[in-house]
Order: sequence, then C-alpha cells, then structure tokens
Amino acid sequence: MISIRRSNERGGANFGWLDSKHTFSFGNYYDERHMGFSALRVINDDRVTPGAGFATHGHRDMEIISYVLDGEIAHKDSERNVATLPPGEFQLMSAGSGIRHSEFNPSDTKPLHFLQIWIQPNVYGEAPGYQQKDFGRNKGLTLAVSPDGAEGSLVIKQDARVYQLLLDAHSQAELPASTKRHYYVHVIKGELLVDGELVTPGDGAKLTRIDHLALQAQAKAVQALVFDLP
Repeated sequence: MISIRRSNERGGANFGWLDSKHTFSFGNYYDERHMGFSALRVINDDRVTPGAGFATHGHRDMEIISYVLDGEIAHKDSERNVATLPPGEFQLMSAGSGIRHSEFNPSDTKPLHFLQIWIQPNVYGEAPGYQQKDFGRNKGLTLAVSPDGAEGSLVIKQDARVYQLLLDAHSQAELPASTKRHYYVHVIKGELLVDGELVTPGDGAKLTRIDHLALQAQAKAVQALVFDLP
C-alpha cells in the first residue's frame, strides 16, 4: 500500500532567518494525522539565511540526521565535536543521555539548505555519539545509515536504514522489501515513480505491506532519500 504526502500539504514555520517545511508535526505545527511514520519522527526541509542559525540547544534519546543540500553547516556540540558539513554530507548525532549543540550557516552570502531528520532510537540513555560522512555521487541506491555500519554506513541506534538515491533521467533502481517493514521515500529533486505513483520535490511516499520497491526517474535527474524502517 502507498500513501503520498504532498509538498504543499506540509506544515511549516518562517522566522525570517529560517524557512522550514515540516513533513510531520513539529514545533507549533501539529496535525494528529501526521505524527511520524514508524520510527521516523521528523523530516524538516530547512533553509537558513547567511550568517544565521540555531543557537545552542539540547536533545536526548533521539537519532538526528542532517543531510546538506546547498551551502554549509557549522556544527559545535557539548561533546567537543566541531565540524563543517558541505553539500552532500551526512551527519548523524546520537543524542543519547543528553547533548547540546548549535548549527549555523557560516557564509555571509550563501543560503543554507538541508534536511533535518529525527529517528526514534530503540535504546535509551546511552552515551551521545557523532558521525559524519560523504557517500559520493554514485548512481542508484547508496546505504548511508544502518544499525550495523554495513558498507561503511553511519551506525544508528535503531533497526533502520537510510539510502541516498541518485538517478539519471529515465533510469531506475530497485530495493528488496519485506511486507513486515515500512518504507518512506522523500524526493529532493526531479520526479520519481514510486511503485507507479508520481512523487515530486518535497513529496513523501509511505509504503507498507510491499515485497519490492521500484524507483524510476522521469525526464530529469532525481535526488531522494529512501528509509527502510521497522
């Protein structure tokens, strides 16, 4: 079964320095029909003006993924991690027993565009952790996040996998699936047929009770994320 969450149906917030679109309920946006999907709790599509950002704030017991689309993120946290994330970079911060961090757009001229993703962990109260990696630009599905670090992926505290999907126009990819799991596809660029349904930028597709996932780019190249969830 497939259900499409259209881009223009998302909630959001605009603070001037931040323009954010929320796939699921977040902050002041609340919709009981969209509280998350399986362990996937947040997909925020964030655009940050030059020189602005999120001041130091805290999290606990959440797996937080940032995926940079344009611009850079300057990251600092209470575990003494200091890093810059360029376009294409994945960051996975395991909040665990508690972590404080800040995220800023260090550029004076260029906006920052990134996805902020929260996945609920399956263990709680553990030590915080930080990982960061660029998985390149290989076409097809590239495993970026997994519970066991398979294929050099970042290690998450949940039985979940996140794939980077890059397709040329009119090309396709396939992912073996299980009827016992949940799948979510978030399109960033291009138009994608997901099991026969057209999904466009900002859209998300929820899939359940499937044993095969077919992904086919249309007339333009596609960039997307694919989630395999418990």
